Amino acid sequence: MISRIAVLASGGGSNLQALLDYLDSLGDDSPGEVVAVISDRPTAGALERARAHDIPACSIAKGADGAAELFRTLHDASVDLVVLAGYLRLVPPAVVHHYDGRLVNIHPALLPAFGGEGMYGLHVHQAVLDAGVRVTGATVHLVTEEYDRGSILAQWPVPVFPHDDAATLAARVLQVEHWLYPRVIHALAGRGEIVLDGAPPFSFTEPR
Repeated sequence: MISRIAVLASGGGSNLQALLDYLDSLGDDSPGEVVAVISDRPTAGALERARAHDIPACSIAKGADGAAELFRTLHDASVDLVVLAGYLRLVPPAVVHHYDGRLVNIHPALLPAFGGEGMYGLHVHQAVLDAGVRVTGATVHLVTEEYDRGSILAQWPVPVFPHDDAATLAARVLQVEHWLYPRVIHALAGRGEIVLDGAPPFSFTEPR
C-alpha cells in the first residue's frame, strides 16, 4: 500500500523538491506519494512547488484555530506520514500524539548539539562556527512536543572549513539534507529499515 505523505514547510521548499524528485525517480516502486503540502506562511515557495506538481497546497493561520485546522487537514487527506521540511512552528500536541512515530523532521546539525528553540537556518550554522567545531551535519529525527528532542533516525557528517561563514556552511549541509532526507522517508513510507547504502554522490574538499 502506498503511504500518503503530508509535507509541512515554511520556506522555499527545497527539501520538498528533493523528496518529490526522489519519489518520482522510483517510479512504480515508490512506497509513498505526497498528497498535501501545508505552510504557516501563505507566500511560502513550498506551496508553489506543490501546485506545480498538482499537489493540494494550503496555508494555515497561527493559534488555536490554526492547530485545529492543521489536524483536520491532515485527517481529511488520510495522511499516514507527516514530514517537516523547514517548518518553523512547533507542531500542535494533538498532531504530535496522533502521528506518534510517523512525524519526522530534518535538522541542519548533528543533534543533540545545536538544537532547540530558535535554532534554525543560519542561526544553527553560526552557532556551529562560533563553537569552533570541525564537523557538523544533518539529522533526521522523530518529532515530539519539544524542538529537536525526538529520537534520532539518521545522521550524516559535514566538514566545517576554516574560512566558512554561515552561508557557505548552510549550502554544504543542505546538499546532505537533500540526499539523506528522501532516503529516510523512503524507508519510513515503506515501513522498512533505514539503510543508507554507500556514500552520497558528492564529496567535500576544502577550497584553496
